[in-house]
Amino acid sequence: MRIVPRNELRDLPKTVHGGQGWRLTGVEDFSQNLNPLGPPPELKDEILNAVSEIGHYPDASNEVPKKAVADYFGLDIDNVAMGAGSSEIIRNFPAAFMVPGDRVLMMRPSFAEYAQQCRIAGASIDFMDLMPEDDFRIDSERLSQMVRDNHYKAVYICNPNNPTGRIEKREKVLDIVKECEDLGTMVFLDETLLGLSPEAASTSLTKYVGKFSNLLIADSLTKSFAIPGMRIGFGLSSPEIISELEKVQLPWNLGTLEQAVAAYLMEYRMDYPDVVARELRAESAYMHSRLDDIGFPVGPLSDSFFYFVSVEDLGLTGEEMKRLMLKGSVMIRDCASFGDRFRGYIRYCVKDRSRNARFMAAAESVMDELRGR
Repeated sequence: MRIVPRNELRDLPKTVHGGQGWRLTGVEDFSQNLNPLGPPPELKDEILNAVSEIGHYPDASNEVPKKAVADYFGLDIDNVAMGAGSSEIIRNFPAAFMVPGDRVLMMRPSFAEYAQQCRIAGASIDFMDLMPEDDFRIDSERLSQMVRDNHYKAVYICNPNNPTGRIEKREKVLDIVKECEDLGTMVFLDETLLGLSPEAASTSLTKYVGKFSNLLIADSLTKSFAIPGMRIGFGLSSPEIISELEKVQLPWNLGTLEQAVAAYLMEYRMDYPDVVARELRAESAYMHSRLDDIGFPVGPLSDSFFYFVSVEDLGLTGEEMKRLMLKGSVMIRDCASFGDRFRGYIRYCVKDRSRNARFMAAAESVMDELRGR
């Protein structure tokens, strides 16, 4: 029997993600964008307290975590959809709203799952390239022209953008949302990485949820609380959009433990990412200065807590730099998976002082080796 997949799946590559350094003994993983201080210490006790409930099915409506999210953001429960990580929100958006032939606009480089899930839904994708001469920031005039010239079903924005780390100001993103609403185009705004920025409160569009008919915000507890092993994400939007998202979400998408953890963190520990964000900002400036002193590629000071830089001036590809850094037991992200244009780019994150020292020692060894070759 010949197995024939859907046309949309033919030649569709698997997406590539960072965060696999844990598989290598003794290697410090700088390829992932997680809170380096780990989860709040008391979270383990909250998980153990919830273990007694795993003998029955979780609440399929996610009522308790939804209410906790809604209360924190000052929204109604109908403005919230829970997901198995923000990845499920990313999946459910095109599953609910796109049909073959729809067109969407995305930035490049950006998170690969957006394009993956839109292609699975049969949508075609236009890319607006973010350019180094613009510091990899969105060119508002160019985006506006593309949106006016094309009937897009949706525009995707990641803020801060992954992998570039650049944060767009609230007013700039609001202008995009307003123009798209006037033109009948939806906006998928991913704020998953914003929680670890000191500017989160002044940048996020969460307080505008429900004020626009076209806006969906995706967020997650994964990065801010360093719990990637627990898949907890959520979408914030109008009740009309949330209702459609929930029609295609996985049944029991949050397990009993995830629901308990989500409710606890949203109710009691949303102060934690703010504390970590301030520490990361100080460490980022320190690390940037020290790496610049030894000639390691850093680019401009990051808006967030990770760096996206070219190593082409060193005559290297990202993969070659990754191998060199691994000699010092440090894992970084080779960015070739973001497109051929970025084969000469790497991404690395900022951690605490002791682990950043490991990164800087490995970087200094690499620079010494390159100078001696």
